[in-house]
Amino acid sequence: MSDTQPLAANRLPLAAPIAVVLLNWNGVAWLRQFLPGVVAHSAAEATVIVVDNASTDDSVAVLRAEFPTVEIIEHPENLGFCDGYNRALAQLEGRFGAYLLLNTDVDVTPGWLTSLAARLWSDAAIAAVQPKIRAHADRALFEYAGAAGGLMDAYGYPFCRGRLFDTLEPDEGQYDDARPVFWATGACMLVRAAAWHTLGGLESRFFAHMEEIDFCWRAHHAGWQVWAEPRSVVFHVGGGTLPKSNPRKTYLNFRNGLALLVRNLGPGELAPKLAVRLLLDWVAAARWAVAGEWGEVKAVFRAHRHVWRDRGHWRASRRELHPRRRLAELPGTYAGSVVWAYFGRKVRRAVEVVGV
Repeated sequence: MSDTQPLAANRLPLAAPIAVVLLNWNGVAWLRQFLPGVVAHSAAEATVIVVDNASTDDSVAVLRAEFPTVEIIEHPENLGFCDGYNRALAQLEGRFGAYLLLNTDVDVTPGWLTSLAARLWSDAAIAAVQPKIRAHADRALFEYAGAAGGLMDAYGYPFCRGRLFDTLEPDEGQYDDARPVFWATGACMLVRAAAWHTLGGLESRFFAHMEEIDFCWRAHHAGWQVWAEPRSVVFHVGGGTLPKSNPRKTYLNFRNGLALLVRNLGPGELAPKLAVRLLLDWVAAARWAVAGEWGEVKAVFRAHRHVWRDRGHWRASRRELHPRRRLAELPGTYAGSVVWAYFGRKVRRAVEVVGV
């Protein structure tokens, strides 16, 4: 299913106001660099809000002095990405029809929000929409976090239209069709407020990384759709708060990746897919061991240990999801292994894997 027709809306519906919500932690440099563009290209159609996660730099003082039109929500402690947004958006419930979750290191463009909103309001079944995300450092390339929409393989490995593992494709118009996808990136995601609050926001225990994939997967279970809208384009620095090569990030990705499967896989799927996923994780750890990257190796096994330690929580959260749809039934899924496609067949373009 795709839709290449121009969107009719030129402005956001007045009956459904939008909040552009940026979560900040010690990011005063990002705020000074990118917030002026967000205000310039959003303030006429939305309320811009910065949620501060107990920054120890002068973020709040700068916001008050240099961005007087921006609303500020201050948390008394660093709540991470998930609860940082959960608690902030709970305070906003009832004021807005949708929330635009936006990283502070994103450079937006004219019309970016209008196209996303038009797509969201075009169908009451759409829960979330993401734009086309290109790299700020090389604006011809897609960016790691989201690219042109998120996909999922048969063993729960997320990848993107425009990005396979660390290989970024140049944007040559190959993903210029708006279409349903498996997940939208939390770096820039417009979410219908009704869907957000019905689904309970983000899973707190994820803290950061893959929480938006879990949210979108739960949205699919509940009958919602997730879309990519390429008429909206933004540029993302990426790794603004945590470098891409980092044992802490490796730990979160591997832990949360397993938790995703435990929480969301459909009936009869969990045991066989989890077994394959564990094996592939060990292969990844072995590759890091050969390279002498022992911090990454330890992060993988610590992630596995902590998922097992917290299995009661993850199983309980799994039981709360009814019904659970089988992975193959969901849009944006690939029936094979993206790991094998990339490392075995040496495929470097998502379009060669899934044809979209």
